[in-house]
Amino acid sequence: MATRHFLTLLDIEPATLEKLLDRAIELKTMLRKGVQHEPFRNKVLGMIFEKSSTRTRVSFESAMLQCGGGAIFLSPRDTQLGRGEPVADTARVLSRMVDIIMIRTFEHEKIETFARYSSVPVINALTDTYHPCQLLADIQTFIEHRGSIRGKIVAWVGDGNNMCHSYIEAARQFGFQLRIACPEGFEPNANLVATHSDRVTIVRDPKAAVEHAHLVATDVWASMGQEEEQDHRANAFANYQVSPALMNLAAKDALFMHCLPAHRGEEVSEDMLDDPRSVVWDEAENRLHAQKALMEYLLGNWKP
Repeated sequence: MATRHFLTLLDIEPATLEKLLDRAIELKTMLRKGVQHEPFRNKVLGMIFEKSSTRTRVSFESAMLQCGGGAIFLSPRDTQLGRGEPVADTARVLSRMVDIIMIRTFEHEKIETFARYSSVPVINALTDTYHPCQLLADIQTFIEHRGSIRGKIVAWVGDGNNMCHSYIEAARQFGFQLRIACPEGFEPNANLVATHSDRVTIVRDPKAAVEHAHLVATDVWASMGQEEEQDHRANAFANYQVSPALMNLAAKDALFMHCLPAHRGEEVSEDMLDDPRSVVWDEAENRLHAQKALMEYLLGNWKP
């Protein structure tokens, strides 16, 4: 059987994605009940971080440890990648020593190359273009609180970044309508929008995007690597802050999500994360459970 990779949400068919999230919810329940479950016994996860992280590292490492396996943290300082070794060579070597690999890096092309030469599953734990693991956690969170997201309206307020790109693909895979509110010049990839034009609409007014939406999501205005653009972006996005007042335009039972870390007072008001409609802490925790289910699937320990 060909090695399965998870580089974008499109790598897993919609029906399997939905079953995978049901499995994530089941694994979450098992953990809370103290059920011992060790499908990763004697398995090793290689974790390559070229971008720093809190939630990604802790969720993946905890997932392996809780399920009987182990994880190895690798930064550019720890590997020959940081000294210029070709990605393909690193992929060939590491995949002979570990059972599964996750990569958090900059260029999406790098992870595609790595997967091409890896003999074990490769997971995209974030690139500049996509963040599919976060979307698994986001959709899991919506399902837990409101049921299926199919047929719902989702509003993305902010930059057309990697999270926005993954929300576009999620609209296709999970069957919802996506409205993207962003200032001119900060739109998501045009080809991606065109491909999903039946499900994606770009507007300039955040109020128009949020009106009657069932889920409102946002992210920081300047992503990692864009720090020099902070002031310029702060000016461009000044009217795109998500606040309780903006949320009042959404559906009565609307939820608010943010992948974190958040800059309170910028993309979110000081009080938005603590608003009753905010589910950001559940969303953050669900990275752990969704990624357990994902790794079970990729390693063949669970079949939908």
